[in-house]
Amino acid sequence: MSPRTPSGPPGRAGARHGWIQALVTVLAGLVAMGAVAALGLWAAGATGLPDNAFPRVVTATVVTAVGGTLEVAGDAGGFADTDAGLTVLPLSVTLAGALVIARGFLRPLRHRAVAGAPELAGWAGRIAVLWLLALLGLAFAARQTFEVSLGEGVLNDLGDLFGVTPTVGFTTDVPLTVLFGLLWLAGVFVLALLVSRGAPLPGRLLRLQTSVRPAAYAMVALLLAYVVVGVVVGLVVAGTRGHPADTFAVLLLGLPNLAWLALTIGLGATWDGRVEGPFGLPMPHVLDEVLRGPDVSTLNVGTLAEHDGRMWWLVAVAAVLLLAAGALLASRSPDRMPAWLHAVHMAVALALTVLMIGLVGRLSAHYGLSVLGIGDLGGGLAGQLFLRPRLWSAVGLALAWGFVAGFLGASLARWAGRRGGRTPARSR
Repeated sequence: MSPRTPSGPPGRAGARHGWIQALVTVLAGLVAMGAVAALGLWAAGATGLPDNAFPRVVTATVVTAVGGTLEVAGDAGGFADTDAGLTVLPLSVTLAGALVIARGFLRPLRHRAVAGAPELAGWAGRIAVLWLLALLGLAFAARQTFEVSLGEGVLNDLGDLFGVTPTVGFTTDVPLTVLFGLLWLAGVFVLALLVSRGAPLPGRLLRLQTSVRPAAYAMVALLLAYVVVGVVVGLVVAGTRGHPADTFAVLLLGLPNLAWLALTIGLGATWDGRVEGPFGLPMPHVLDEVLRGPDVSTLNVGTLAEHDGRMWWLVAVAAVLLLAAGALLASRSPDRMPAWLHAVHMAVALALTVLMIGLVGRLSAHYGLSVLGIGDLGGGLAGQLFLRPRLWSAVGLALAWGFVAGFLGASLARWAGRRGGRTPARSR
């Protein structure tokens, strides 16, 4: 490890980690998430929502992006019944906020070799306090109610007869929003410290620099590589197939949802899902074809390839990017680490990554309305959408892929080092 000296005495270092910098970090993260959410919702046409609801919908999107919980409820009076629910994480918004806050968290810590646990806790605590206040403000602002049209036909006639004006709206579960929002922030801090070479660790955790940091860095690079590939594909689609607004809405709200779904499918994972009714989300046409059916559909590379043979490329892309991630892990690890140990680190890291994707990538939404039993919460005004992974089989596949990719990546890194007349770089 190359020696580095702390920038000044501990007192000066602690003074630098002040409340102003913490406030700037929190505000920058919120601005980034709000901008991405607003642009995505604008592209999706949400500016036309009634009652000037657009700002509150943007706020609700930011809340869900950090793990907050929205409660969706309807009211149609004594002669009708409604049922609604929504669970989704807009990962484009999540990723934007995580990158900005992680950079703000690490910036005062750069050029340091070691940082004491109390110092790190104090700096993280300042950000967390301000983040807590921001979460409370967002949670209380993210609430709105909309009227729902009954359309034409019998339901509309019954609504006029009985004076039924159905509404649907959302509010925020404040305690859960605060809890999950703080856990999200803690996760950002931990990942930032694990991934960054320049971030100091307490002395007792320095061993993580050789065992955990290379694998964490490789997995973050893999996920970001999939996002970059998704951006390129999305721009091509927007420029060649029309409906660019819909494509940009997907890119700005749910690109990682689709890109990381593609990663798991490329590994051979299977998801179960269904799209029913008029409330399907904007998504690639082939996904809608597979998921829209009378029963629960199976989503994997085989079922996708039945509708579009190019889906087999997902396997090839996964193989290439995993091999690159394995080589990257080896290049940042100690020189004499055996290839089988690289493989184990890669396997565990990829399994944890796929587990995370399975937990944050699932989604569900439903809405139904009936008047005097007509509609039965499943007629023309009803819709249902859900997508969930077969989680443990996906994790098992990730272990196998990770082990092979880690072993081959270590061999590739060593071959490249020999060809270049040098050995792989030591962990710093």
